[in-house]
Amino acid sequence: MITGAICLSHSPLIDHNRADSATEAGWTEAVERAGHFAAATASELAVIFYPDHLNGFLYNLLPAFCIGAGGFSIGDYGTAPGELDIAEEAAASCIAHCLAHDFDVAQSYRMPIDHGGAMAITLLAGHADPISIIPVFINCAALPRPSFARARALGKAIGDWARRRPERILLIGSGGLSHDPPLPTIALSAGDEAARLREGGQMSFAARAARQARTYAEGAMFAEGRSRLRPLNPDWDRHVMAAYARREFGGLEAASDDEISADGGAGAHELRCWHAALAALAAEQGSYDIEDSFYAPVKEWITGMGIITATSVVAG
Repeated sequence: MITGAICLSHSPLIDHNRADSATEAGWTEAVERAGHFAAATASELAVIFYPDHLNGFLYNLLPAFCIGAGGFSIGDYGTAPGELDIAEEAAASCIAHCLAHDFDVAQSYRMPIDHGGAMAITLLAGHADPISIIPVFINCAALPRPSFARARALGKAIGDWARRRPERILLIGSGGLSHDPPLPTIALSAGDEAARLREGGQMSFAARAARQARTYAEGAMFAEGRSRLRPLNPDWDRHVMAAYARREFGGLEAASDDEISADGGAGAHELRCWHAALAALAAEQGSYDIEDSFYAPVKEWITGMGIITATSVVAG
């Protein structure tokens, strides 16, 4: 059974670049409320829909969707490295359900999970007992991306599966809102970085340290108005969150990827993960109610930071 859903932004700069004290306090309090919500659901399992930032999934093999039956955190941007508690049997059951309902998901027993998934787990872990997870990767960072409509269909399929399971299952969507992170691309990369994007493989310690240092520096420049990254778009962020509160999915599905990039930056495509999580919550002709929400545009973190918690309402 499904116990609820939490959708939340992440940023690799949260523990490195300081925002103003009121904003940080508001974010911390919202994370605590989300953690207490997670604890109150008494969930035994969490399905986490998450994006990767060209750390675990690269162009040697880049699926639209992949469900992990085993995996590990790579430990980037302060997240803890190591094996994750992934519910192998439940993941295999979820994969079988998706395949039986015409959804061809990839499967991994060694899923490398970067901060896109690990940070959400870390943020909530301090306020709820650790539970097993099923990680569901949605390709949001690199072309070709699946459509928002397809992400919603995946969420619905997994929601239908989760409602039939004996475990109490929490849904998590990690990513968004507006942000334009300095991600590598094949078109703009050269040398070792271009080879890694094409051939796969983990970054060396030195390469990862250099990449993270560039991101930290970019965050400082962005806060000072000296960055070339696309600015945050609080109006668009609030519009998206209000649409989700009204249980409206069509706006993002009608927009082209170019339009979403123009409105919210390259990182806004991560909202596919919110889309899937909330679609899973509303599976089987049901609906959902928003229990709590938070939003603040945080330049120091290069991200529109949002959180919503929601519970299902079965149509009757």
